[in-house]
Amino acid sequence: MKFLEAEFVQGFIRMANDGWEQGWHERNGGNLSYRVKPEEVEYVKEELAAGQWQPIGTTVPGLAGEYFLVTGSGKFFRNVIIKPEDSICMIELDENGEQYRIVWGLINGGRPTSELPSHLMNHEVKKLASGGSHRVIYHAHTTNLIALTFVLPLEDEVFTRELWEMATECPVVFPSGIGVVPWMVPGGRDIAVATSELMKQYDVAVWAHHGIFVSGEDFDVTFGLAHTVEKAAEILVKMLSMQSTKRQTITPAQFRDLAVDFKVILPERFLYEK
Repeated sequence: MKFLEAEFVQGFIRMANDGWEQGWHERNGGNLSYRVKPEEVEYVKEELAAGQWQPIGTTVPGLAGEYFLVTGSGKFFRNVIIKPEDSICMIELDENGEQYRIVWGLINGGRPTSELPSHLMNHEVKKLASGGSHRVIYHAHTTNLIALTFVLPLEDEVFTRELWEMATECPVVFPSGIGVVPWMVPGGRDIAVATSELMKQYDVAVWAHHGIFVSGEDFDVTFGLAHTVEKAAEILVKMLSMQSTKRQTITPAQFRDLAVDFKVILPERFLYEK
């Protein structure tokens, strides 16, 4: 079966296009990666051809020997569905988790996303934290969430609570809350380290003045998480444009009731009295 017909590849392409259609990927903005299952690698192995080893820019021993499907650096999300063989690639990591090589894709040259260190360091963290179930890392330039990083304090507690209050489903969809990374130069080790520390306890990180960084078990769950957070941010932006204060909202007691009924654990540090 051809590589592009594989179910995991089709899911990757669909998610990239869904993000483009939401308006989250201007020009070459954003990136996506997927940790490929062994049986999926086996399924497409006849079409793989190993390239030259290249340094990752960090070390991820917990991912040694694994394969990833990733978007390309400088590539446009709007082109993933049109010419995926030029826009994305599959990479293999070496036995030490220090180097990668392209085994499929980027047929016109190029390299994986410039955020590869961030993606791989966070894949390693989420693989351990989830017992191996998390396989998708997604970074998007979510408009309303970025806008909020200019007006809200860059604090986990504030972002979590304000977004939880915007829609009843929010504490159910991201009950562990949201982490916030202050502005940092993208693509380097520093932002990768800062994000991976947050992702030990969260599935969502906000990159101030830049976008969202999320992890999930599959494409639907991960995209749905980003979509839910951004929709909550949109509601908050609209509310703030009408009035700076809320006349009524969901209270800490009501959040606790919600947690009982939906069987989720909501950390008390987010349920502070205002």
